[in-house]
Amino acid sequence: MAERKRTWNKEDDLPVYLARPGTTAQTPRQKYGGMFAAVEGAYENKTIDFDAYSVGKKGSRTPRSGSRHDMLDGAGGDNYSETASDVSEISGSVISSPGERDDKTPGVEIRYPFERELLLQGPDNGKPSSGSRSSPSTPPEVDSSALLPPEQPPPPGAPLSAAGMSGYQGKKSIPRITSDRLLIKGGRIINDDHSFYADVYLEDGLIKQIGENLIVPGGVKTIEANGRMVIPGGIDVNTYLQKPFQGMAAVDDFYQGTKAALAGGTTMIIDHVLPEPGSSLLTSFEKWHEAADTKSCCDYSLHVDITNWYDGIREELDILVQDKGVNSFQVYMAYKDLYQMTDSQLYEAFTFLKSLGAVIMVHAENGDLIAQEQKRILEMGITGPEGHALSRPEELEAEAVFRAITIASRINCPVYITRVMSKSAADIISLARKKGKMDENQFVAVTSTNAAKIFNLYPRKGRIAVGSDADIVIWDPEKGKTITAKSHKSAVEYNIFEGMECHGAPLIVISQGKIVFEDGNLHISKGMGRFIPRKPYPEYLYQRIKIRNKVTELQGVSRGMYDGPVYEVPATPKYATPAPSTKSSPAKNQPPPIRNLHQSNFSLSGETRAQRMPENLLENLYY
Repeated sequence: MAERKRTWNKEDDLPVYLARPGTTAQTPRQKYGGMFAAVEGAYENKTIDFDAYSVGKKGSRTPRSGSRHDMLDGAGGDNYSETASDVSEISGSVISSPGERDDKTPGVEIRYPFERELLLQGPDNGKPSSGSRSSPSTPPEVDSSALLPPEQPPPPGAPLSAAGMSGYQGKKSIPRITSDRLLIKGGRIINDDHSFYADVYLEDGLIKQIGENLIVPGGVKTIEANGRMVIPGGIDVNTYLQKPFQGMAAVDDFYQGTKAALAGGTTMIIDHVLPEPGSSLLTSFEKWHEAADTKSCCDYSLHVDITNWYDGIREELDILVQDKGVNSFQVYMAYKDLYQMTDSQLYEAFTFLKSLGAVIMVHAENGDLIAQEQKRILEMGITGPEGHALSRPEELEAEAVFRAITIASRINCPVYITRVMSKSAADIISLARKKGKMDENQFVAVTSTNAAKIFNLYPRKGRIAVGSDADIVIWDPEKGKTITAKSHKSAVEYNIFEGMECHGAPLIVISQGKIVFEDGNLHISKGMGRFIPRKPYPEYLYQRIKIRNKVTELQGVSRGMYDGPVYEVPATPKYATPAPSTKSSPAKNQPPPIRNLHQSNFSLSGETRAQRMPENLLENLYY
């Protein structure tokens, strides 16, 4: 694990590759003894025609370069090849403005550098094998598995064929490309706050440059995005890929689950560590960490679920936050006699987790009432899956959500409600939040950026910016797809969304700067994912908490010894109505007698006292 870690704050400046003064054309260059020289025939072509199954034709781009335009016209369509001279003319970044786009969207093209030719060379260090291509116009078929990292170390003393090569792929003795240089040209970059056209240069798993007319080194694999959306990879923050349940385990483990995630454009997950009864948080964390580290195909991090509030748990929580890179914990209001906490335990847990700067996640359901409903439904003889929904009416979730928010409000701590399943619960959470039509920026926010900000991964994840991780998806919002178990990447034999038609799908998925999904094919291997530690006190959440602490801080009333003047207030005698005298007339200024309003028969409704009496009482009075 130690060698897998990468220091986030490490400065790794990109070298500057300068063009010949007075020109803008860039040529592919290769380093020789500290100098760079032009390389003839630097690229071979591979065109992926996504238009064959694309719905629309919008969003195309027309490069400014005249030679590039002529090449497209001469090719007569999406499938075309480039000569070495063409490459030398357009090796720099070529971008067009939205107004210059054609009506037709060309396919997404991936151009490989010259090292791709050596994939077919054997261990003779340069001698072409019998399957090598004879001319640039007839590229050979190459097994895509040759691009995968090896599942075993290369043979000792294996020679290197060229720069960018290191060892051979598996038992096939095929050199593999280890260069992390990748250029995405002509795409529309979509972040949560704005969109713009630019090229993106990736190296060593990071985004190194963004802009137009980028100066990049030779030997760069190039993706022609042709106006497609270039978005940050998705982040799934609620997975259970190793959750035990009544002696069973999920069929989609870290390998199968993350493989399916990458195929859909998700480049990072945060899985839940669920301690078994009697096991400690630290022991369970290490168990999950080891499993994910050996199987995960994409970057991952871990939540830790608190299933019991016991003596010594505070020390474990502190270690997880300070030393293990965990900043989020889930508590349960459901699963009576198993995971459920009382309100007083929730108050105690919320208070302590806030002091650690953690994100508090809550599974909010009224566990006590659900247990009663389950008992009643079983007594009715209902034992099928429908009993699950019948025992959990949405009012029980809404009540628990309101209670969790109330407890968090008293402590002034952030709370993250997981698995919101009912409209009532969603309404309580959103309150008066306005809901508008989702645009491309909001799409990026809800699929990536918001999660990165909440769990303190931003801007390393969730944004396309210089210095961010090179987790990128080239997305076609108009591509149609029908969800079916026959084609999904999950190991489950069914899909609850079977037959649902949706629009939008990934064309190319890039994880850690490498293409892991293209043209419907995955290029992954077990264990290529990295554990991403997360620091406490995410600014996105705790900045608001700090402000509210200042505004809503409780203060008692100062009560010192009073040393001011003291005044005596004479008691006011009650007024008594004098008794009338028969010998003298009443005084002229005698005040009127005081009327007792409590005995009045007047009512605001206009009814008299007699009208308000029951009929049987009136009968007794009058008959």
